[in-house]
Amino acid sequence: MKVDRETFAEISTPMYVLEETLLRRNLELIRRVANEAGVEIILAFKAFALWKTFPVFREYISSTTASSLFEARLAYEEFGHPAHTYSPAYTDDEVGEIARLSSHLTFNSLSQYQRHMQAAREANGELTFGLRVNPEYSEVGTLLYNPCAPGTRFGVSADKLPEQLPEGIEGFHVHCHCESGSDVFQRSLAVIEEKFARWFPQLKWINFGGGHLMTRRDYDVELLIRLMREFRMRYPWLKVILEPGSAFAWQTGPLVAQVVDVVEDKGIRTAILNVSFTCHMPDCLEMPYTPDVRGAETIDLLPDGTPATSDAEHVYRLGGNSCLSGDFMGYWHFDHELQVGENVIFEDMIHYTTVKTNMFNGVGHPSLAFLRSDGELQMLRKYTYEDYKNRMD
Repeated sequence: MKVDRETFAEISTPMYVLEETLLRRNLELIRRVANEAGVEIILAFKAFALWKTFPVFREYISSTTASSLFEARLAYEEFGHPAHTYSPAYTDDEVGEIARLSSHLTFNSLSQYQRHMQAAREANGELTFGLRVNPEYSEVGTLLYNPCAPGTRFGVSADKLPEQLPEGIEGFHVHCHCESGSDVFQRSLAVIEEKFARWFPQLKWINFGGGHLMTRRDYDVELLIRLMREFRMRYPWLKVILEPGSAFAWQTGPLVAQVVDVVEDKGIRTAILNVSFTCHMPDCLEMPYTPDVRGAETIDLLPDGTPATSDAEHVYRLGGNSCLSGDFMGYWHFDHELQVGENVIFEDMIHYTTVKTNMFNGVGHPSLAFLRSDGELQMLRKYTYEDYKNRMD
């Protein structure tokens, strides 16, 4: 089926639409950065795991990163390559299988390494082991997403590392960004080197984690390339790895929803949709942030929570279809009166949203579709009652 990329008028049910042309644009930039900087950039499944699109990814990258047994299986079985795996907590019953499916295995603590290293090595003698370290520095403003906040459960700080690393540790993993610019990475890198460079001669690789939003329009790509080149000149024996999640699927497609009703209370009009913020766009409520809606203008809120533009016509709050009282966002100014059945298009809803959806309240998932570069809509998955029922087995 051919669809109109602007209106998606041919779509009448909830659907995430990943657009091939936009995805390839990101992949081409990421490949250029990797080649020019001399680093490896790999896909983090925590942000994107639509495995039916992996053939496209394999044209540009060769590996992925996992944080669980299921993600490691996805890397090995569907991407066709062992995973770079890190988990805050490996368990006795899973670590052997995870090791078998991985090329790199990074531990969150020295005690986790001591407990599981031998079993992992027995499962896969070709593994390279790493340790997550905590630079105690991050410019991430939202506490929910700050991996280096005081009391963090992630990584080992410099003051807790022995001068001689445990035998077998060959890499450091350090993650302190979230949708950050290369200027932030420049400042973070200075702290990382100051705190951990004395251990670099004992290492073979370093993974600077995710949060490098290199496909964002205002991201200074050339600065990132220069930083990595200069770092490699200082430490030529270290292989450098980046594992962004959002950067791969950044602005690669929307969530298309439909209006099912319009209700009003105390002068507030809410357009109720056939999608849910808590089920299908959870970061909007968790962060929180207000997503862009195609053809509508976001209205700022006053301290009392009311819209700043109270006298404008066609102002709506958007409400989800779950029974959670707080399953709404708003406000938006449309240029017309919303009608039941018309599309409401949430921009940039592929990264993270597609991997964090849930079926709370029995609300079904939107379908997953791939809009090919020739304009043909390829359905990847439609969800049914059986998907909900089987989660309760």
